[in-house]
Amino acid sequence: MAEKSGHNKSIDELTTEIAQSRERLARDVRGLHYELDFPAKFRRSFREQTVSWISAAAAVGALIALAPMRKKKIYVDAKSSRKTQKKLVETGFALAALKVVAGLVRPVIVEFVKNRLTNFGGKSRRKT
Repeated sequence: MAEKSGHNKSIDELTTEIAQSRERLARDVRGLHYELDFPAKFRRSFREQTVSWISAAAAVGALIALAPMRKKKIYVDAKSSRKTQKKLVETGFALAALKVVAGLVRPVIVEFVKNRLTNFGGKSRRKT
């Protein structure tokens, strides 16, 4: 027939069985904690295999650095390049003229700002 559920066991037997069960559970939890402690595993692995980790990091860095260095083929039409060069020259002249004008206007702007600041005396316009 069916086995009884432990009513016939003594209190001491039940106490030892509970203690053993707790020890097994504690051991399993410690093992699980050890297996899931990834930062400690990485530190331990780096300590034991430093050269491998550094060489792997250097390889990954080199791949990342060299990946965008692919050469692109660009086909240029000779007629459109003349127009582009003409626009480039015009833009260069415009930027050069702008630089000369900015150099001439800069002292005027600086003097204007100085005069505005000295007229206000550095105080705010708000009435108190």
